[in-house]
Amino acid sequence: MMAPSFRPLPSLRRRRAKNAVLTGLLVSAIAIAIGVLSWVLLFVAIQGFSAISPSFLASNPPGNPSAAGGGFFNGIVGSFIVVGIAAVIAMPLGIGAAIYLVEYGGRLAGAIRFVNDVLIGIPTIVTGAFVYAIWVTRFGFSGFAGSLALAVVILPLVTRTTEEMLRLVPNELREGSLALGATRSQTVLRICLPAALPGIITGGMLAVARAMGETAPLLLTALGNELFTELNPLNRMETLSLQIFNNAFTGFQQAQARAWAGALTLIAIVLILTVVARFFGRRVRTANP
Repeated sequence: MMAPSFRPLPSLRRRRAKNAVLTGLLVSAIAIAIGVLSWVLLFVAIQGFSAISPSFLASNPPGNPSAAGGGFFNGIVGSFIVVGIAAVIAMPLGIGAAIYLVEYGGRLAGAIRFVNDVLIGIPTIVTGAFVYAIWVTRFGFSGFAGSLALAVVILPLVTRTTEEMLRLVPNELREGSLALGATRSQTVLRICLPAALPGIITGGMLAVARAMGETAPLLLTALGNELFTELNPLNRMETLSLQIFNNAFTGFQQAQARAWAGALTLIAIVLILTVVARFFGRRVRTANP
């Protein structure tokens, strides 16, 4: 006697067909995103490699924008100074705000989340205008003013990332720590933060990488210092993003070539920051299994 054959029910066939369609759409979206990103990176690399050289990374731009040669050394140094100060300002505030939201809560938690969501969605040019109104009009253009604007860009990203990472820490770890007699602050510092540290480091470095490429807020704050290497953040300071912007919009071919080389340098810096974040995040995860 032959065993009866079972055919999929119509509802099951519909679910399988719908799953196949949605899977195809997802794969197509990923392929398009990867393709566009690869095309942008390849185009910038082709244009940038034709102008970049060791002297580009070690010299300042020429006084005449139509002249050949020169580099963006002052912009690279200025970017690290401005973004570094911004990170020092924003990261402790963002991590502290996330700890308050997740571990303590309270009446201000809703207001803090609302403000944080607003800051994430605000265009960076508005951030630059805000810092211009409250700082630049009183103290003048400076690298520190640019750092304040970039700190506002970094702050909500660090807060959101840290909040999500802390929420991934199992509650059993908190309960076990409290049951052993640890205070809430000791639990946060010795249990929760070490467990969430890989994600916090990665999120913080990605926020810094985003700030490294910002141009709009710096146009209204740092303003730039095209010909000199400025190390004092209280003075006008050049950044790599400002140099790319200024050189790209000139009508001189040599200046545009320097802009492409600067864009390639900026991509390389962002890539290095991302790799460093992954490396330290993996090491911290290994040290705190």
